[in-house]
Order: sequence, then C-alpha cells, then structure tokens
Amino acid sequence: MLYNLLAPLASDYGFLNLFRYLTFRTGAAVLTALFICFVMGPSIIRWLKSKQKKGQPIRTDGPESHIITKAGTPTMGGFMILLGLGISTFLWSDLSNPYVWAVIVVTVGFGLIGFADDYLKVTKVSPDGVPGRLKLLAEAIIAGAVAWWVGDLGGGTLAVPFVKETAIPLGYFYIPFAIFVIAGAGNAVNLTDGLDGLATVPVIIAVGAFGFIAYMVGNAVYSQYLGILHVPGSGELAIFCGALIGACLGFLWFNAPPAMVFMGDTGSLALGGALGTLAVITKHEVALVIIGGLFVLETVSVIVQVASFKLTGKRVFRMAPLHHHYEKKGWAESTIVIRFWIIAVVLALIGLATLKLR
Repeated sequence: MLYNLLAPLASDYGFLNLFRYLTFRTGAAVLTALFICFVMGPSIIRWLKSKQKKGQPIRTDGPESHIITKAGTPTMGGFMILLGLGISTFLWSDLSNPYVWAVIVVTVGFGLIGFADDYLKVTKVSPDGVPGRLKLLAEAIIAGAVAWWVGDLGGGTLAVPFVKETAIPLGYFYIPFAIFVIAGAGNAVNLTDGLDGLATVPVIIAVGAFGFIAYMVGNAVYSQYLGILHVPGSGELAIFCGALIGACLGFLWFNAPPAMVFMGDTGSLALGGALGTLAVITKHEVALVIIGGLFVLETVSVIVQVASFKLTGKRVFRMAPLHHHYEKKGWAESTIVIRFWIIAVVLALIGLATLKLR
C-alpha cells in the first residue's frame, strides 16, 4: 500500500526512491511484522486464554511429559503470525503484483482450514479436528486454483537443478504437481510443529532462503549469471518473505520454551502452504526438498512408521513424527529443538548452493 502510494512520487521527492528498492522494503517488512507481533501478542494471548479454558487438547498417546508441561496452553497463535504478516505485506508490497496475491490466497486459505481444525479441537476438547480427507480436499481446491493461476502467468514448467536454464514442460500434470508441492509443504510443517519453537525457526530459515531465491529469480541479470530461470515479478515475493520472517520472530518471542501460546494448525498449515507456493512460483520445487529437508524427514518418518506397522505389525521408530522418537529416547526437548535447527541451517545452505552448481 505504501509502495503503491509513495513510489510514483519518487520522481518529485528524491528521498521516496527508497520505496522502489526491494531490499529496503524487505527490511521494513521484517521490522513492521515483528513490531506488530510484539505489540499485539500479549493481548492476543490473553484473548485466546479467555476463550480456551483448557487450552490445546493434548494427545493421550503422545509423550507423557506433554500432558504435564503443555496442558492449558492456548492454541491458534498462528493468528498472531497472520496478522503481522498480512499488515506488513499490504504496507510494503506492490499490490499490483499477481504473485503477491497468489501467495496471500494460499497462506490465508490454509490458515482458515487450520483455524477450523483448531476450533473443533478446542470446542470438543479433543485432539481430533476436521477429518483428514476433508482437510486435504480443501487444501487441494485452494492450491489447485492458485496453481492454475500461477501456471497461466509464468508457464507450467519444472526447473531442473544443476542444469542451466532448463525447464521441463509439465502440461496437464502441472496443476496436480503444484497441488502436491503446496499441500505437501503445508502438512509437512504441520507434522513438524510438535515442540516449542521446533517448526518456527526452520520455517524462518527456509523462508529466508526462498526470499533470496525470489530476489535472484526475479532479477534478469542475477538469474542469467546463475543460469537459473528468470520469473519476472517474482522478486516482489522477497517482501512477503521478510514479513513472514518478522512475524515468525515475533511469535517465537511468546512461543519460546515454556511456550505461552501454540501456533496450532492455524499457523503451521498457513506457513507450510506459503513455503510451498513460494517454491512453485520461483520454480524451485526440487530445491524445496533440500531446503525444507527437515520437514521432509518428519513426514517420511510418519509414512515409514504407518507403512511398517500395517505391513509387518512392527514400528521403526519409538514414536512418529521423528522428534517424538528422540523424546522417547530420553532427549531433552531443548536438545531436540536446537539440533533440528542446526540441521535446518545446514540443509538450507546446501539448497542455496544448488543455485550456483550448474
């Protein structure tokens, strides 16, 4: 909004040139979202506590320590993230850019699905919310609509890592593929969100990496130098990434152990959907598998556990997702969280390295 109002005046007022720079607006978006979460966070948490007398329902089949340490903590803290993200994005982004609207639609849409899930869990005082198939159907509809839109804007292709400016036309398979990436990312982050701060920091790391990728892909000079596909207009997504990082940092202030609030599916589905959409728009879906490798590991652990139990009657892990396995082994929650953060940093660096390895 500020960009659309003030950037046209830059030719008359030189100091307004700042609003034309992606780097300035990205930094401003980080600080704005962070400030909003800091200011509004306590009020939001008090309101959630007043509405959720018993807090987020805790799984009885989960780690025993959770029943003691996490009972009574309110959920739906993802609303705080979405509030900071939304206001900051609208203030600092070019609202005429269709890619900005595409990622906003998925983020808000997935957030609403997560809200419905959290609402049912809280009102029924049960860890069972919206039926899984219904959630997947709703995610597929939103992701499919945005994939059709994005594919029409930039072409439905799959970029090939390690090969210069090479893309495979996916044709009719593009929309199902994009749905898989976006919905898969949403649910992968959702599965990872099981310990205080476990999902938030890896999301910050992954979104930071994709903010850099969006900036490079959207710049004709840098994309040509790196030998990656140029997607005109995608650089504007760096501002969205900055806003998301700021909002997550602000939320983390209240979510740090012991958490005052949980993001719930309201936050985790929205964050994962946003991450998947960023990958689809920038045509770095394969890089997402590496950069978001922690989320992939958590998801694979669940798939392996279910498949093994159904086929052999035996479990590979003491409990799935993977972070619960290490809890059952006796690792402290803080140890698991910090070590997983380290893994997320390493994987993001490896994923970013693929930009130059052509």
